[in-house]
Amino acid sequence: MSRLIVISNRVSVPDKKGNAAGGLAVALRAALEEHGGIWMGWSGNSSGDKEPEPLVMTDHGNITYALTDLTQTDVEEYYQGFANRVLWPICHYRLDLAEYGRKEMDGYFRVNRFFAHRLAPLIQPDDVIWVHDYHLIPLAAELRQMGLKNRIGFFLHIPWPPADVLAIMPVHQEIMRSLSAYDLLGFQTDHDLENFASCLKREEIGDEIGPGLFSAHGRTFRGGAYSIGIETAAFADFARKAASHSMVRKARQSIEGRDLIIGVDRLDYSKGITQRIEAFERFLGDNPAYQNRVTYLQVTPKSRSEVPEYEAMQQAVAEQAGRVNGAIGTVDWVPIRYINRSISRPVLAGLYRLGRIGLVTPLRDGMNLVAKEYVAAQDPDDPGVLVLSRFAGAARELKGALLVNPYDIEATANAMARGLTMPLEERQRRWRGMMDHLLEHDVARWCNDFLKDLTEEAKPPVNQVTLRLVP
Repeated sequence: MSRLIVISNRVSVPDKKGNAAGGLAVALRAALEEHGGIWMGWSGNSSGDKEPEPLVMTDHGNITYALTDLTQTDVEEYYQGFANRVLWPICHYRLDLAEYGRKEMDGYFRVNRFFAHRLAPLIQPDDVIWVHDYHLIPLAAELRQMGLKNRIGFFLHIPWPPADVLAIMPVHQEIMRSLSAYDLLGFQTDHDLENFASCLKREEIGDEIGPGLFSAHGRTFRGGAYSIGIETAAFADFARKAASHSMVRKARQSIEGRDLIIGVDRLDYSKGITQRIEAFERFLGDNPAYQNRVTYLQVTPKSRSEVPEYEAMQQAVAEQAGRVNGAIGTVDWVPIRYINRSISRPVLAGLYRLGRIGLVTPLRDGMNLVAKEYVAAQDPDDPGVLVLSRFAGAARELKGALLVNPYDIEATANAMARGLTMPLEERQRRWRGMMDHLLEHDVARWCNDFLKDLTEEAKPPVNQVTLRLVP
């Protein structure tokens, strides 16, 4: 393969030790190092009212990181506005939270045009381009208008909604037209791919002319389901080694022999955190014998606090946790420990390993890597139980989990009770099936499978989603 060009809203630039956080960053860095290339994106900084300075280029090994600032208007309209107050809620089925404005829509397309003009001079004719996520859907169309004929792929990390939901967005046809400019569209699950195909047909924009092969707006392109994984083996190693970490040891001592239920999420309305707290309260009410015998740890770093909906949610979650603790807690027992900051991945791996239950109950999620991290972190001899929302993409793969409807508070509470009383043999059988799948379908395979299909022009991509059934 020729050089690889990766474009994402934000870029994971290595720290002084050369480390980049997260499995996605690890996989993309490995691919870029192998082929040589550029990773371009927004620096996260605003230039105020001034035109941003030229790209800041930094070389690390075989990779060039190219960062650009945005004006404050760009940040407000492109990022805080259309991307996170229109596309994000609609793709997560929250039509009540979508706030469409012509100004924000114009800003979204303007910034994508700005990215294209900054990227184009860096592109060589045989470069392969990989665009990531909902912030940059129009980027390929902008590059095509500038005459670029390179292979361009797009991967959507969040869900793709059905036609009736997408059609609520006033510019949905333009978004669909933009997607047709890519050579390969990658979705998290087969359900997302089916939703995309139905959008083409229902809106009479195009059609599926073969398995994974689409025609729209005069172009033929492909689509496939590529379930993103984690660096499974490395994360399992993190968890094994984390037992000796001082913070993990203190956490183990502080729960004083109680069972630990753990949830880890960004502070986002799609994660179902308030419903989860309500379900935990219901579990304790229905199972009073577990009062003072179980602790629920919810780790929730702040997210997009500049968007009003997120600031309001932060207050609501804190108040709800405080209410439950005040109503049920005792002098020597705090039922819910709510942490509103980030924790390093090695420490987090150790906390997952302590958890008798991993509580992962988003209302809607493209994949949810927390579910996969929790499974990878478990002790094979005494694994915990994953309680997982059926509306997370991970539910298409992790059939060893206890699948729940997060809107059904009673059923989620019952799943906690079942998980805490599940026999060891059943826990081991469920965990083994999920772990074997995660070892085979790790983030490196996800990256390699997508790039292989992007660079092959002859045949539609093979859907790589593999469903593992556990009795």
